[in-house]
Amino acid sequence: MDKKINKYRADFPILEQKVNGEPLVYLDNAATTQKPKQVVQALVDYYYHDNANVHRGVHTLAQRATTAYEATRKKVQKLINAPSEREVVYTKGTTEALNWIVKGYAEKNLAPGDEIVLSYQEHHSNIVPWQEICAKTGAKLVYLELNKRGQVDLADAQKKITAKTKFVSLAQVSNVLGALAPIKELAELAHAKGALMIVDGAQSVPHIPVDVQELGIDFLAFSGHKLLGPTGTGILWGRLELLEAMDPLDLGGEMIEFVGLKHATFKEVPWKFEGGTQNIAGVIALGKAIDQLQEIGLAEIEAYETELMRYVLPKLQAVPGFELYGSPDPNDHKGIISFNLVGLHPHDTATALDMEGVAIRAGHHCAQPLMKYLGIAASARASFYFYNTKAEADKLVEALKKTREFFK
Repeated sequence: MDKKINKYRADFPILEQKVNGEPLVYLDNAATTQKPKQVVQALVDYYYHDNANVHRGVHTLAQRATTAYEATRKKVQKLINAPSEREVVYTKGTTEALNWIVKGYAEKNLAPGDEIVLSYQEHHSNIVPWQEICAKTGAKLVYLELNKRGQVDLADAQKKITAKTKFVSLAQVSNVLGALAPIKELAELAHAKGALMIVDGAQSVPHIPVDVQELGIDFLAFSGHKLLGPTGTGILWGRLELLEAMDPLDLGGEMIEFVGLKHATFKEVPWKFEGGTQNIAGVIALGKAIDQLQEIGLAEIEAYETELMRYVLPKLQAVPGFELYGSPDPNDHKGIISFNLVGLHPHDTATALDMEGVAIRAGHHCAQPLMKYLGIAASARASFYFYNTKAEADKLVEALKKTREFFK
């Protein structure tokens, strides 16, 4: 993989710039990944050559746009090994996909006393919609503990997933700790109690092989912009029978079959969910992003990121005042390392690193319950992707040492 890095980096012109007079080291990939030339060119090509609305149009541009738009659905199906391309629904991101699951399916299947099982590591997108639905239905939220490695605790899950549980909704990879949840085992626990398993794949699908059939899950949500694709793109996958029982939330143009004065009927899945003019260019470009991931191979990406973690984490742990959150084992971090320099606010750390050209994120990372669980208000976060190099990892370490020295 090391030999391929320069080849792949050449597809990302943004990585060649300087920031504050220093070569850019982009380590904010958990927030959004950079876009290769192939993805940007796909956006340009659509608007320059095929700009037309999809479906129903019989003219050539409309047919070309529709073909390219629907081709991405097949690519997503292959990426996650979905049984059918009809199970792939376009959204604008993980947040929207999770909201649709909660409001379009879960709400009408919840009653007072029912329980939804989450964990302390969840992103706000997998907490707030459930809070709102609990307030409406009388259902209750139950939170799973984390073990010493920062992972969802299976032993705790065995106690808390009960006959009252209707949904288990968890991130496969924590956007703060980088920890991988035992989703397959949790899905088996959920199904044994008659519950459904929902997975937030925002931080997993871009970094590791994800097979929805092998995992045995019921719904999966993930974002296009975190896997090289354009912003405003995302995917909701669900088992076909569940999607057929799920209500669409965007009603109007494009998703209808027939409209009368007093009633309407909807298209079949997945098109009943895609009301209005979609992000056509974005979806087509997302297909190009998936092409690149498939060319590299998700297993190879995972192996390389693990190699990077093994390389950089011991060096980071040797920096004076470095405080790590989550497991001390590099193998437990799927490209994400959250930390603080003792005595420094993470915003100060991030600002100092930016002056060295190193881009990281600082704050609560849309995971305030986890911050409270960890006993902190915020953290700094460095997140890697396949186009990051060991030299960039070294630059992060040196920038942190320089920051520590400056604020002594």
